[in-house]
Amino acid sequence: MRIPVLAAEDMTEHQKELHATITARRGGVRGPFRVWLRSPELCERVESLGAFVRFESSLPKHLRELTLLMAARYFDAQYSWNAHVAAAVEAGIPEEAVEAIAEHRQPVFAEAADTAFHAFCQELLETHFVSDDTFAHAHEHFGARGLVDAIGSLGNFTMLGMCLNAFQVDLQAGRTPPFPDIRGFGRITGGGDRSQP
Repeated sequence: MRIPVLAAEDMTEHQKELHATITARRGGVRGPFRVWLRSPELCERVESLGAFVRFESSLPKHLRELTLLMAARYFDAQYSWNAHVAAAVEAGIPEEAVEAIAEHRQPVFAEAADTAFHAFCQELLETHFVSDDTFAHAHEHFGARGLVDAIGSLGNFTMLGMCLNAFQVDLQAGRTPPFPDIRGFGRITGGGDRSQP
């Protein structure tokens, strides 16, 4: 990691309180939270948003996890991918779809709602806009609330990926790098084509 982890004796009272809250809710202060604690006011708000999109959003669990994988792959955030890929599969994202996303291929979903949701998120990430048809299909399945929650998830997990990569948060020990075109904190050639859906 590019900055040292805060030692307990160097934390303010606010940082110590946040450390305790994060530990209670998430089982420990890991990954990006070791960075965000440097700005306790931001950390408090990010932790609250992250808890909402992961645990309380109107989206079904498997789609909450899908937004994380999509944002993680779009920003090449290996730490968050590794931390959530098993949960995504356990929640119902097919392993073949997970592999396709990791390799910048088009995943296939059995459910029309999942296909519409993926298309909505992918189009927004890749083009920064959503066509009328894509929006209408996703809205038909999830309504306004679901799509607002999808944007909240993508935004949260995008911020997460940027934090992990900018501060070079160490990958989990013993984990295989998940993307064929990324090693360490840089891109290698021949491992994937971002221009392909």
